[in-house]
Amino acid sequence: MIIRTRLAAGACALLALLAAGVAFPAGAAADEVSAMAPKVDLVLDVSGSMRARDIDGQSRMAAAKQAFNEVLDATPEEVRLGIRTLGANYPGDDRKTGCKDTAQLYPVGPLDRTEAKAAVATLTPTGWTPIGPALLKAAEDLDGGEGSKRIVLISDGEDTCAPLDPCEVAREIAAKGIGLTIDTLGLVPNTKLRQQLSCIAEATGGTFTSVEHTEELTDKVNQLVDRAADPVVTPVATDGADRCEKAPTLKSGLYTDREEFGQQRWYRVDVRPGQELRASVSVAADRAVNPSYGVLVRAVTTSGREIVRGEAAGTGRTDVVSAGLRYPKADADDDEENAPAEAVCLQVTHSFSAGSGVKTTPGLPLELTVDVVDGPSPARDVASFGLGRGWWLLGALILAGFLAGLVWGWLSRWRVAVWRTN
Repeated sequence: MIIRTRLAAGACALLALLAAGVAFPAGAAADEVSAMAPKVDLVLDVSGSMRARDIDGQSRMAAAKQAFNEVLDATPEEVRLGIRTLGANYPGDDRKTGCKDTAQLYPVGPLDRTEAKAAVATLTPTGWTPIGPALLKAAEDLDGGEGSKRIVLISDGEDTCAPLDPCEVAREIAAKGIGLTIDTLGLVPNTKLRQQLSCIAEATGGTFTSVEHTEELTDKVNQLVDRAADPVVTPVATDGADRCEKAPTLKSGLYTDREEFGQQRWYRVDVRPGQELRASVSVAADRAVNPSYGVLVRAVTTSGREIVRGEAAGTGRTDVVSAGLRYPKADADDDEENAPAEAVCLQVTHSFSAGSGVKTTPGLPLELTVDVVDGPSPARDVASFGLGRGWWLLGALILAGFLAGLVWGWLSRWRVAVWRTN
């Protein structure tokens, strides 16, 4: 009896050790995944001006609530999302108190959609617009972890708490080197608000977007939240030339530049035989521009012959217009196996025009994506009749069918012979 008891106790201890051995690594793995989770803090202006009814017949606050509800429904599971407000709680006239009015409505972490929506539903336009203090607190909200960090600031008015300049605050955050990006959205912005929000975004490599419709707000916030879940790619600043001969040579990557009104920007990319060049460009209007505009990207040989082009147009409902192209370079023949790479020139042109009284410098922000990849299988690997390697599969199927027919015929004759014998 004693031996049996000891054996049972030993077996239980062994099972407990095995369970612990399995649990600890799993826990460690979960912690590692949590540390790498992307974080987003939505910072919403709830100042008194959000009562204005100029977005699709409803107030700016109502439009923001509607957009937030749709964004919360679409937020990826891996994103740790929080909501911070500014100007939501203090209705008085004391500037010192009003400039401290920023609070975390929903903490950055795993998203409980019902709880977050309930919190948003309680918001009422109230007080001041302390953008600078809110950005400082939002940076603290996102502290810790190794994943991407993004603040999405949504405001309808410029900061009212100077001398704490929100643009300087953004530069201070960028200088910390914590990889935090601030994107800004201006609700029906005036010129001053555009300049301030553009400066905040530019300081951290983010984007500014002007919003005048609820659908635009929903789409843009969704895009930014989704982008947080994507692998982080740091854009490289480059300086395009005014002609191909002087253009910088780019490799696969993401690049930023600025293009003046009425100018062209040129870049060069080396494409080897058998490779494919894929390029896309986006130009953003960070100031008031006239409606009806477009962007054109062309791939051109060094001698000036156009290879391929991509173009797109806008009508004033969006601040960003994008276009792209693909150029597959044929593989070299056997006697040209060591053929050199071809220098392809990329020309970027836009047709934005500045509104009346709007500064034309610096140029509009431009984002260029270059990707050089292995192209389709070489032509010489394609077999007869245009079937490529599928020809061998077709031949195998024909042979299999022929053999199956022989076997079936033999079995049929054998069955008939047996039947006649009986």
